[in-house]
Order: sequence, then structure tokens, then C-alpha cells
Amino acid sequence: MRPKACIWEKLTFYSARNGMKLLAAAPHRTLHVMAVLVIAVLLLCVPDAMAATAKSYFTVGHADFHALRRNSKKAKYRSNWEKVEKSFTRSLKASPNGPYAPKSLYYIGRVHEELGIQSGLKSDFRRAVDYFGRVLARYPRHGWADDCLYRRAGIYAGRLRETDSARLDLARIITDYPRSDMHSKAKAALRKLGKYDWAIARVSKDSDPAADSLDAAAKAAVNNKPKPAPKNAANTKPTDPSGTAHLDMVRFTSSDEYTRVVLELDGRVTYRYQVLDPNPAVNRPHRLYIDLKNSRLGHDVTSATTVSDGILSSIRTGQYSKDTTRVVLDFQNFQEYKIFPLENPYRIVIDVYAPDGKQTAAKPAPRATTANSTYRPPSGSKKMAGDLLEQLGLTVRTIMIDPGHGGKDPGAVANGLREKEVNLRFAKLLGDKLEGKGFNVIYTRTSDVFIPLDKRTSMANAQKADLFLSVHCNANRSRSVNGLETYSLNLAKSDAAVRIAARENAVDPRSISDLQFILTDLMVNSKIKESRDLASDVQTKTIYRVRKKYSVKNQGTREAPFYVLMGARMPSVLVELGYLTNKTEAKRLKSDSYLNYLANGIVEGILAYKGKIERYAMR
Repeated sequence: MRPKACIWEKLTFYSARNGMKLLAAAPHRTLHVMAVLVIAVLLLCVPDAMAATAKSYFTVGHADFHALRRNSKKAKYRSNWEKVEKSFTRSLKASPNGPYAPKSLYYIGRVHEELGIQSGLKSDFRRAVDYFGRVLARYPRHGWADDCLYRRAGIYAGRLRETDSARLDLARIITDYPRSDMHSKAKAALRKLGKYDWAIARVSKDSDPAADSLDAAAKAAVNNKPKPAPKNAANTKPTDPSGTAHLDMVRFTSSDEYTRVVLELDGRVTYRYQVLDPNPAVNRPHRLYIDLKNSRLGHDVTSATTVSDGILSSIRTGQYSKDTTRVVLDFQNFQEYKIFPLENPYRIVIDVYAPDGKQTAAKPAPRATTANSTYRPPSGSKKMAGDLLEQLGLTVRTIMIDPGHGGKDPGAVANGLREKEVNLRFAKLLGDKLEGKGFNVIYTRTSDVFIPLDKRTSMANAQKADLFLSVHCNANRSRSVNGLETYSLNLAKSDAAVRIAARENAVDPRSISDLQFILTDLMVNSKIKESRDLASDVQTKTIYRVRKKYSVKNQGTREAPFYVLMGARMPSVLVELGYLTNKTEAKRLKSDSYLNYLANGIVEGILAYKGKIERYAMR
């Protein structure tokens, strides 16, 4: 028991005993004595109770953090890390100036570092850097300050490619914390990065007076002080992690007919949006603004981005009020738009479409005619009809293949296989076979890189693919579950579909119900029927082809709300090649022979679908 607690117990005992004597001797003083006792309790108990609460929250967060790091399956989900962060945030709020405050800030930084490792997003690593910096700014002599510098240097060098900042942090450990346990590690890391003497000179208090001529940014990094605030300083950086979300990134993908803008945040927000009519008098076009409540601008968000794709002219951001961030899309031309949120990380997606039948600033090249292209009209049609089919886009020429997962996201891992590697290997095999049939094939990735789910469909839209095919492998807790299945976008109609959608979306299954509510508004413009037909043809032909040599279970076609299919302007399906958790199927997926059977079946399914839509168009 701590000394303060012992003193408190003794004081309480004596106060209570003396109070009882007073009450017995002078009943009319009862209220006065009780008031004195209550005040004594408040004065002595509250600080100790707050410290105990901060410690308990920190202890829980510390245990959960290290348990989550050891559980690779649970570590994939952002929501699990956010739960851990809440414990440290509660500890910090319970005692902002107590002994657990710097430790809580440090571990919040570690949480965002781990999130960055899982997601591959720079915004997560930026948040980690921010929290480590807060420890250094508020508690420069704390025993963990050198750890913050070392971890921040590692993020700068390995994740953000900002080696100068990394060198300065390592040099600061050497000069300011010579007896720390990070001293030798910092020396080794600094020599590995190079320019050892330069970095030491930059931070040494006894360096040449010429060091005073360092630019303001370098001095700020050395002293861990913020850069001089610009005129719009209120718009550049949030002040405290008190639950306010940050807009960490604004990115877009575009073509002359379609643009997708994605707003990435580090937490959920409520938002409202409105379209403003143009004002020809001041040459102001249509504008769409989105207000993000209880949010602030992050580090990497620029105030304006030029787009000029024929639909948008620019994207502007600003701190509209103390707790509201505003994003404005300036239109060159538009007809309709859709706005919807996605999770893990939380982001708001804005899809904007060009007016139907109108040419925009960037004019697409005309489609080739039968005479000078590899396209051949369906048998029995006239030459002129074949030309019309191709020029109106009523056929399949370009197919985008999406190898699921990649980079920091391995997908399912079982029986010696990593899903991302199987997907990529199969995608290239399938692409070669489709090209052999005369299709133009493009890929979302051709190497082991991480691509956000929302970006994959937008790539297909921007490149005007005629079909979108996402390749995956399945997994299940039960090792006996096996078989092939093909999905199209729709509301989930079974528990199995919910489970698989949650796994592929990397979200908690409970959040699928929210996603389905959003999806009902998006399905009006989605190729729901066409995708269902494509899924049916692919599944039927693949099962038929594979069963010529292998015994395989037909799991059929299913529908589920997959992030990767949302917003697609073409028929799109997600193919599950088999279960990595099933030893038989895992062994087959290592075999070139089996993969060839799968690929041939999918090619036949696509050819069957292509033939159907051309026949329908000719009627």
C-alpha cells in the first residue's frame, strides 16, 4: 500500500472516531460534523482515486495491446486496435498530469504504428509520429522519451522515407540522452543511414555558431518545437486527441466519364452535403460541399488540388469552423453523384458521373470498327450490326482482374499458403488465357502491393473496363468446409455470406447490417442483374470444367455487400477459388494443373456471358 493511502486510512479512522464522540456529546452539531467529514473525504480521496483509475485503465490497455500483437488474426481489424486505444485515452483523461499520462501517449502512438503496419497507410504512421512528439514536447525528461525518438526515427526512415528527420531524431538521442538504453541502438541506426557527423552537428548544443543559420524547419525538428504558425494555422493541425477526428487524406481517381474522391479519416464522423447552383456572373460552376462534423484537418491534406478531368476542376479543403472540416468539389460538368461511407479505415466516398451522351474535356478515342479490330460479331449477325454492337459498348472487350489483398494485407493464411500470393499467381494465369481469346486485360496490381478496396473498383471505372473480376481464396474455422463459389454485389441473404463479406471487407460482421442499409441506395445504378448473370455463367462453367478431373463441391452463386464491388459501373463478380483452410483444396491450389482447370472454366464462363449479351443486343 502506498504512503498516501496509509495516511488517508489513519485520518479517516481518527476523524470518524472523533466525529462519533462529538455527535454523542453535542447532537445539535451533527450537520456540522458530517460536513467536515465529507470535505475531508473529498480532499484526501479524489486525487488518489483518480491516480488509481488512470493506472487501472493503463494496465488494461497495456495487456490488451500486447495480446493483440500476438494474435495476427485479430490484429487485422482496425476496430480491435481502436478498443485498445480507448483504454489509454481514458487513462490520459483520468489523470492528464499524472505518472501514466506520458506512458498512455506513448502507447497511443504505438497503436497507430501497429495500425500503419496492418493498413500500409501513411496517415496511420503520421498519427503515430504525432503522439510520440507529444510525449517529447510535454515530458522531455521522461524515461520513455528516448524510446519515442527511436520509434519515431524508425517510422520516418522505414515508412515515410523522410531520412533527414530520422537522422535528427537519432542524433538527438545521442546528444541529449547519452545514458539511455537507446544510445547504442541510435548510433548504429544513424551510421546505417549515413551522414553521421552532419546529424550530430545539427543537434549538438556545442556545435559551430554557424548552426544558427539553419532554416526554421530544421531548428524546429531539433528542438521538437512546431514550425512557425502560418496565417491559417488553425486549419493545419488538430490540437488535442480529445475525440476529434482528423481528415488525414484526400485522394481521387478519375477519367473523362467518372471521378471517385475518397476522404480518409481516423474516426467516424457525421456529415452533411449540399449542391450549390452555379453563378455565371462570377464564373462559378456547380459545387458540392461536404461538412465533416467534429473533425479537423490532418497533416498531409493540401488546401486545394487541381483535377481538371472534364468532371471536376478542383477539390478544396478547409477548417470551416472550430469543429467542422469542409471539402468542396468544384465541377466542370456533372449529372449525378453518390456519397457513402466505408469502414476500416473510416472514409467517405464520393462518386461523380459525367452527363450521359455528352463529351467532356478529355475526349475518348472512338472504338475501332470490325475492319481494323480483333473483335468479331456474334455468328449470324450482319457486319453493320457487329460494328454497332462494339461502338455502343454492348460487348466485352476489356476485363480488369483484381488479385485480392496484397502488400500489408496477406488475406487468409493456412496450410503453408498466403492468399495474396495465390490470388496474384492465378490472376496472371487467367489474364494470359483471356488475352489468348482476344480480350484486353488490365490488372489492379501485378506485384505484392497494398491497394485500398475502394480504389480497385474506381480503377476499373476510370479505365472503362467492361467486366471486373476480383480473385480470392476462402477460409473457415471448420477445416472440412470446401468448394467453389462466385459472388455478385447485393444484400447478404445468409449468415455465410455475411461472414465472408465481413472477412473480405476486414470489418466486424455486425457492421454488415449498416453496410446493407447504405447499399440499398447504391443498387439503383449498379449492374445488379448483369453481375448476377456473369456470376452464374462463371460458376457453372468453372464447376463443369474442374469436375472433368477433380471432385469439387459446388457452393453456388451468392450475393453479399463487398466493398471491392461497390460503385462498379460494369458487371462485376468476386470469385472464391477454394478454401485454404481445407487441406485438400490447399494442396490443389499449389498445383499448376488445378489452377489451369479453374482458369479455363472462368474463361469459358466469361465467353458464355459475352455471347449472351451480344445475342440479347441483336434482338
